[in-house]
Amino acid sequence: MIAGVSFVVTGIGSGSRNALDAVVAETKKKAKPKPPPELPRGGRRLFPHNRIVAYYGAPQNVELGALGIGTPAQAGQKLLAQMRQYRRGGRTLLPAMELIAVVAAGSAQQDASYSYKQSYATVRKFLTAARRIKALLILDIQPGHADFLSLTKHFGRFLREPDVALALDPEWHTPGAVPGTVIGSTDAATVNAVSRYLQRVVKKYRLPDKMLLVHQFTDSMIQNKQHMRHRPGVPLVLNVDGFANQAVKIAKYNDFTHPPTRSRHGFKLFYNEDTDTMTPAQVLQLRPRPDVVIYE
Repeated sequence: MIAGVSFVVTGIGSGSRNALDAVVAETKKKAKPKPPPELPRGGRRLFPHNRIVAYYGAPQNVELGALGIGTPAQAGQKLLAQMRQYRRGGRTLLPAMELIAVVAAGSAQQDASYSYKQSYATVRKFLTAARRIKALLILDIQPGHADFLSLTKHFGRFLREPDVALALDPEWHTPGAVPGTVIGSTDAATVNAVSRYLQRVVKKYRLPDKMLLVHQFTDSMIQNKQHMRHRPGVPLVLNVDGFANQAVKIAKYNDFTHPPTRSRHGFKLFYNEDTDTMTPAQVLQLRPRPDVVIYE
């Protein structure tokens, strides 16, 4: 039988042989596994190589932050201009759009959650705008009376993408109270449950690092913080939030970043609410230098 096959192959003309070779080459090409996806500007690890500079907000109201001023494309161009001012920070710069995907509300809403979700169409619109400038999209959750993990899973179709990260906003987790009337909180167990879910997504879809950012501006905002887990593929960033004058903001950042922990560091700036908003040069004088800088 082997000899018969050999006879048939040797009997093929040069044109047919070329066609057969082309088919074999195409088959091998198709069989070759695709390389794993990368971050918007290359690579699979976020830190310490990159410094993220982000705009925060939502399209419903300009008061929600810089990301909601103008169209997503217009906000993206302003973000790039702001990011370029961090060029002397010694790292590759990666822009990000932090969209408030779940917005805390002052009324119960139909599901009694005291929050409302952005439509999938809105999220897709911002993801398209982020991709045009090779930026991350960060989905920020202000849950009101709802649950962080269930809301995270609600946006699972987007978190399967290599360029979508997640942020938790405990200030707006206020079960038993109207958001905005008290300062909310979360705990390490909740953060760990979310990071466990994200790690499973990263493994299943062979994704690059998927950042989990948690906002804080009081010591009690993340309870049992020392028990938070640090999982491979899900870098945890603790973002120092809150508006104030420069001296207070610097003191708060120093307080939250010392003694050192395994968490990465974020710092939030407010164009309108901060007194004399710090310049990029001043931000880069902070020690440790922030891994993430967010503008609202």
